[in-house]
Amino acid sequence: MLTIQCHPAPVLTTERSVLRPLRPSDAEEVFAMRSDPQVMQHVNRPLAKSLDDARALIELIDSMGAANASVQWAMTLKGEDRFIGLIGFWRIVKEHHLAELGYMLAREHWGRGLITEAIAAAVAHGFGTLGLHRVEAITRPGNAASARVLLKNGFVQEGHFKENILWNGAFHDSLHFACLRPGADTP
Repeated sequence: MLTIQCHPAPVLTTERSVLRPLRPSDAEEVFAMRSDPQVMQHVNRPLAKSLDDARALIELIDSMGAANASVQWAMTLKGEDRFIGLIGFWRIVKEHHLAELGYMLAREHWGRGLITEAIAAAVAHGFGTLGLHRVEAITRPGNAASARVLLKNGFVQEGHFKENILWNGAFHDSLHFACLRPGADTP
């Protein structure tokens, strides 16, 4: 079984951003992002209704990290320390050396390649430092931007599951992507 240390999340950098541990002081920006219907349209979670919802999410992420069950980062632009997004391995399956990657970005930062860079940094950390063998990601068929950034980062679409997610009274399809540690898929 994989033995990992997730807490505190280490600081990672990309060309244009910094991935750092989430802090209670990020609550207002987390609330703004999680209460934006466009940001949340492909996420199977309710819209944040209050600052308390954002604080509860930050506390949950911290407790999951402390239990070595998850590692999440707040995204900021280099030279600024203002939260603009969230990325991390929210589900780690130690006995199988795999983790599921999730990410979201405040709408005003869409289309700039920031998530593409952040995925590369998180996945490199997962394979290098955490010792993962496989990273998975799930998105909806309507989220072409998410599928694109995964493909740019070497993920392969492994499946299209029909109506496997029940959310808000309706069944939704999901697309399943994965990548293996470099060299792992060769004999």
